[in-house]
Amino acid sequence: MRLKSEIWVKAYLRRCAANGAGGVVARHGDDDAGAIFIKVVRADQMAAVFSPAPAGLDDADYERRWVSRFDAGFVSDSEAEALLKREASFDEDVWIVEIEEREGRNFLGDELME
Repeated sequence: MRLKSEIWVKAYLRRCAANGAGGVVARHGDDDAGAIFIKVVRADQMAAVFSPAPAGLDDADYERRWVSRFDAGFVSDSEAEALLKREASFDEDVWIVEIEEREGRNFLGDELME
């Protein structure tokens, strides 16, 4: 069984804070099952966006797994914001979590699919 979105977001923000990164909920989605998008902003204002992995990949149906939304990894902040704005226009239940981390670490560990 998958954790509720709200609980996962709170735990993720704590993980980031414990590693010295600041994070905020930029958009609060559905507490139970809202899709979560993570934006990581480096010191040079370049950003990466991670979204839920498609269902059916490995154990993504049961565990949260993430994929990078940009092949280049980091793009301009405005490009990342445009993507997130489009996603929010499609799904009113979406969460957007923004992390400021000098080096661009995402703290997703094994949850990130390559």
